[in-house]
Amino acid sequence: MKLKIKHVINDMELDLLSDPKSLEREVKSEMLSRPGVELAGFLDFFDHDRIILIGSKESHFINLFSPEVKKERLENIFAKMPPGVIFSINVDVEDWMIDLGNTYNVAIMKSKIRTTPLNGQLYAYLHSKLAPRTSIHGVLLDIHGMGTLITGKSGIGKSETALELIKRGHLLVSDDRVDIFEAAPGVLVGSAPKILEKYIEVRGIGIVDVVSMFGAGAYRENKKIRLVVELELWEKGKHYDRLGIETETIKIFNTEIAKITIPVLPGRNVATLVESAAMNQKLKHLGYDAATELTKAVALKARGIRKDEDEDD
Repeated sequence: MKLKIKHVINDMELDLLSDPKSLEREVKSEMLSRPGVELAGFLDFFDHDRIILIGSKESHFINLFSPEVKKERLENIFAKMPPGVIFSINVDVEDWMIDLGNTYNVAIMKSKIRTTPLNGQLYAYLHSKLAPRTSIHGVLLDIHGMGTLITGKSGIGKSETALELIKRGHLLVSDDRVDIFEAAPGVLVGSAPKILEKYIEVRGIGIVDVVSMFGAGAYRENKKIRLVVELELWEKGKHYDRLGIETETIKIFNTEIAKITIPVLPGRNVATLVESAAMNQKLKHLGYDAATELTKAVALKARGIRKDEDEDD
C-alpha cells in the first residue's frame, strides 16, 4: 500500500511549506519516526520510508548544538530522503530547513496541533490507510450499532435485504464490495471503495443513492464488523442450527468473527431475520445468551429442580 503526501496534507489538515513537487512523494510505512539518536548523528538504523515528526522535545534537543552542527545533522537525515517532515504547532520552522526539504525533495509540513495528539492521530490515520486490506463481496450495514456483513451468492437478495433494513432506519456502509482492514488485533473495520460510497444496486431498480433517498443519517463511512450473516438458498435435508448454541466463525486476517447462516425461502422475511440476528449477537456481547438460558432451564426442568408458575404444587 502507498499513500501520497498530498493526501496526508489534505486529510490531516497540514500546511505545506516546501516546494509543491514534494506532494507526489509516497508514504509506504504506517510507522512514524521521532528522531533522537538520529539527531545525535547515529543513522545506522534510520528508516527512510517513515514520515518524520518533530515536536518540542526534538526541537529543543537539536537547538543545543551550534548552527553548523544543527544544519549538518538535519541535512544528514534529509539526505536519506524520507517522504516528509511534520513539525508540530510549537516548533519554529526556519528557512534553511525548508531549503533542505527543497534540495532533497522532502515535504516540509506544519501542523496546527501539539505533538502528543498529533502523534496519535497520524499513526491512526496512516495505519487505516496503509494496513493490509482485503475485499469481500457483500453488504456491510450498521444495525443497532452492530457492524453486520451480509454475504451470499449473487442474486440471493443481499442488496434488497439491505434496502429494507435502511428503510427501517439502519445505516449502509458498503454495498457489493466491502474493503476490510485489521485496525488492531481482534478489530476488523469495513468501508466502501471511494467510488461506491452511498450507492446501492438493486436488481430491477438500478442504482440508488441512499443519502438522497433516506437522508445523510442513512450512511456511515466505516464500521467495526461484529457479525457475518451468510444468505443461502434453502437446501432440503441440510442441517441448520435451530437453537443457536453452535458457534460458527469466519477468519479474516487474524480475527475470528461470529458467523450465522440464514436459509432463504419464499415467504421468509430475510430483513427481519438479519435484524434479529444482529440484535441477538449484540445481546451475547452484553452477556445474555437466550439459547444457553433456555438450555439451562430445560436441564433444570428435566432434573425436577425447576417448577414453572403454571404448574400445580
